Amino acid sequence: MAQVYVSSHPLVQHKLTLLRRKETEPKKFRELVREITQFLIYEATADLRLVDKQIETPLAPYAGKEIGERIGLVPILRAGLGMVEPVLEMIPTVRVWHLGLYRDTRTLEPVSYYNKLPPQADVDLCLILDPMLATAGSAVAAVDILKRWGAQRIKFLGLIAAPEGVQRLSQAHPDVSIHLAAIDSHLNDHAYIVPGLGDAGDRQFGTA
Repeated sequence: MAQVYVSSHPLVQHKLTLLRRKETEPKKFRELVREITQFLIYEATADLRLVDKQIETPLAPYAGKEIGERIGLVPILRAGLGMVEPVLEMIPTVRVWHLGLYRDTRTLEPVSYYNKLPPQADVDLCLILDPMLATAGSAVAAVDILKRWGAQRIKFLGLIAAPEGVQRLSQAHPDVSIHLAAIDSHLNDHAYIVPGLGDAGDRQFGTA
């Protein structure tokens, strides 16, 4: 089974409660997505490889460190877009590509409609960004696409997951670690996470 990490940081849990409230308007919702994502990316990148970096301080030479891995962000459109900027603020050198996947309302399976990956994989780590891991159909499809592309190391970064989604992604791709702010109770008959927060894309962009 994949490694699943759920943040227990008090600030993450506090902000997640505000994010879930139905009264939270889109502007505040986007701000909270941004803030929670920065906490999660901090935890998800704790194992990044470092290389030596010699610099000069105002007083003396210093043997420092810098990130020694090339990182690619793969937000799943459209809800994943809100998680991109906070990661860029933390790691400005990341590359950003986009995958467009939507869930067929009849079959609940993902349909791919957009792929902006370059011809060859040239990064050491791919981070898939999607606020909600519900059925995991889109997440599994995204990992499938990235592996066919040549990605060797992949992590999933989300805010809220259903146990069903965690299980499905773990079984399909046990080598992909999953980083979350919460795992909720279950999926309802319409494949929405309960208690969840509704549709993350609609709530970010005011299209509910």
